[in-house]
Amino acid sequence: MGIRSTVGRTLDRVLGPSTVQRLRRAEVAGRRRLINLLDVEARVASRSSERRASESATGQQRRAELIDALGRRSLADSVNQEGMTWATNDPFVPHPPATMTRHQVLQQLHRALAPRTYFEIGVRWGDSLALSRARSIGVDPAFKIRCELHCDLRTFAETSDDFFARADAFDHFDGSPIDLAFIDGMHLSEFALRDFINVERRCARGSVVVIDDVLPRNNLEAYRLRRSKSWAGDVYKLHGVLRRLRPDLVLVPLNTKPTGTLVVVNLDPESSVLQDAFDGLGDEFTSPDPQSVPDDILTRRVAVAPELLLASDVWQQAVELRNAGAADVGPLWKQLDALPRLG
Repeated sequence: MGIRSTVGRTLDRVLGPSTVQRLRRAEVAGRRRLINLLDVEARVASRSSERRASESATGQQRRAELIDALGRRSLADSVNQEGMTWATNDPFVPHPPATMTRHQVLQQLHRALAPRTYFEIGVRWGDSLALSRARSIGVDPAFKIRCELHCDLRTFAETSDDFFARADAFDHFDGSPIDLAFIDGMHLSEFALRDFINVERRCARGSVVVIDDVLPRNNLEAYRLRRSKSWAGDVYKLHGVLRRLRPDLVLVPLNTKPTGTLVVVNLDPESSVLQDAFDGLGDEFTSPDPQSVPDDILTRRVAVAPELLLASDVWQQAVELRNAGAADVGPLWKQLDALPRLG
């Protein structure tokens, strides 16, 4: 005889058959209530999951609609970006972590070069101008300097194109070339190249030019028309164009936060190669969004760790040659080509 039968007979004998039947009916009813309760909880959990999925889908749809709407603006609209609502960023492509910001690199270059003149396109809040102790010129159509400055400064509240068209553009430098320049203006490749062409004309062989936003972290960040909170634009194209058309230049992309910087040396103020080629670069520069950023740019395999660049003894030698009026510093700058890339 099984245990269940033995227990049933014992309960019948002790409690009586009628009482045992009532207990069994109560047990069955209790089980049913428990099953119903658990089923309700399961249904609630299922509905919550469905609601979250629906809300997520709705959020993704709203984001897609925002990105589409932002992309229907004109380039002229992108100049004034105050008060705009941007889409959240896409995930960034994995790349070696950056240990320095663009401003930290710029600060170290100021210290290493002790420039006599400093020129900047894209003043914004004045954070980079605050690093200068040299005679300086800053150009930005809508700058709002909010930090203390320590340089002999002249500012121009206009576009860089308008500035370079001035007959008195560089009078503040009294005929001296630009020793150090920082280009951080409009985040479009054709604007950045035009700025570089105009800056190089005012440089010497020993000058240094730094260009910001050359290493976007995903394709969305590289769109010509800004959509996301983080935006580098398509300035990354400049690296390829300079490497292809001006192999005489020494180009050192740096793995800096947030979107990379490019150090350019061995400049030739007499060169007209880029100006002559400019009009023919239209299709390459103005390719419609979405942009397709080369993988070695996204992953920063082309970049150099900024600490390696700044630790080079080239800088001290470059200053000595500059101060001595030496014209040919090319062999010195070529040493920077040997710096190992992250790839």
